[in-house]
Formats: sequence, structure tokens, C-alpha cells
Amino acid sequence: MTAKKPTTTAIWNDADDAPELSESFFKTADLYQGTQLKARGRPKALVTKEPVKLRIDADLLAALRESGEGWQTRINDMLRASLRLAGRV
Repeated sequence: MTAKKPTTTAIWNDADDAPELSESFFKTADLYQGTQLKARGRPKALVTKEPVKLRIDADLLAALRESGEGWQTRINDMLRASLRLAGRV
């Protein structure tokens, strides 16, 4: 079995040869809180949605898409409202 190589190799021998810590370096640097790596980006939602494949008529899909951004959310709201009317939610 081969030994693991370090993830980064030092490209300098003397500490004075270290690269300059520029603004771009800090923009891409990992952020740690103690020893825990802090995740970047949007936090995970408490309630997530599941992707599904749904077959609907082309004219209905076109009308929903023409209603603008958020059409998938509006479909979700319509389905939830119809289930409430049926007394299932």
C-alpha cells in the first residue's frame, strides 16, 4: 500500500518566500469555527422539497410557465389548496 501524500506541497523553503496574502486569497480561503469547517453558501432549509416527474398537458404547462417566475411554487400552492378542500391536509 502506498503512503498518502500531503494535500499541498510547500513551494518555498524559507518563510520569507511565502506568497503574499492578498484579498483574493481570503475570498477563497476556508473558514473555521474552532476546528469545525464552516459551510459556505445558503443554509440548508428545515423543510425541503422533493423533485418529481409529473406528466401534464402541454397547454397547461405553457400557461403556468407564462405566468412568470415562481410557477412551480404556485403549482405547489394550488395542489395544497385542492387537498385542503378535499380534507386531506
